[in-house]
Amino acid sequence: MDDTERHHTERHDTERHDTERHHTERHDIDQNGTERNGADRMDDVEALRHLHDAGDYLRLAERTSHPEVLRRLAVGEYSFVWHAIARNAAAPADLLVALSTRRHSTWNDNHLLQLLAVHPALTGADLDGLVDLLAARLREGDRPYAAVLALARRPEPSAERLHGLGQLPGASTRLRRGITRALAARPER
Repeated sequence: MDDTERHHTERHDTERHDTERHHTERHDIDQNGTERNGADRMDDVEALRHLHDAGDYLRLAERTSHPEVLRRLAVGEYSFVWHAIARNAAAPADLLVALSTRRHSTWNDNHLLQLLAVHPALTGADLDGLVDLLAARLREGDRPYAAVLALARRPEPSAERLHGLGQLPGASTRLRRGITRALAARPER
């Protein structure tokens, strides 16, 4: 066998071995039912040291259930990572409260507030704080209407406070009607 044939055979054997390893590699399913392979199975705390691009930050924010990892990701400047954290059921309430004050652009800020308004971890005083924040944003003219309506669909905030949001500068007639409809659709307590 000459050198060219030997090189071709070695390369073919290496490719075949890589393909077999890929097919026999164990795949795990994470808490969201998403398949996780090799690099994804890496411990999430360790994964923080291996983030190369924005997509890595996003994937980690979507999959982790580790509160400290979520906290570390939240200090970054990627607004889409903040959104992923706000969608993550494992995000603790104190982190969500901290995220509520982050600013990027009006659209991103309002989308983040909407995600926070529906997050089940925000309850009690934290939810009241979000109502106060939405009032301030309405006064600023940011129009966080989707977040206000999401809050109006939740049973916890008082109807009086939500109607009050509709009376603030920056609130529209359409928002007031939406609040009234959302409150009417709430289940009886």
